[in-house]
Amino acid sequence: MKKDLTCITCPMGCTLEVTYDKKHVISVTGNQCKRGETYAENEIFHPMRTVTTTVRISGADVPLLSVKTEKTVPKKLCSRVVKLASAVSVKAPVSAGDIVIKNLLDTGVNLVATRSLNRSS
Repeated sequence: MKKDLTCITCPMGCTLEVTYDKKHVISVTGNQCKRGETYAENEIFHPMRTVTTTVRISGADVPLLSVKTEKTVPKKLCSRVVKLASAVSVKAPVSAGDIVIKNLLDTGVNLVATRSLNRSS
């Protein structure tokens, strides 16, 4: 099988052509550094993503708080992470880095606030 990818490991943004079977990458072309090969294998067999979304917040000047996963999570869980976050509401004040949801979907990854919000005056 073949798949075209754009490598996001470094700023070069190489266009990769990946040839693979069910278990192994056979070849990667188009990469200008070794990191492209590693990226291609991970993206084909174990794609991971950082999820950014919002949760409701009460007691602040704005209704939504931006959040993100501390680390990447399996791509197949992204929609479940967003759905889980949409059901959460936090209360101000919140500091950037505060854990909003601990151990998302048993991944060991926390959902954290990406900004600080004080109580509204």
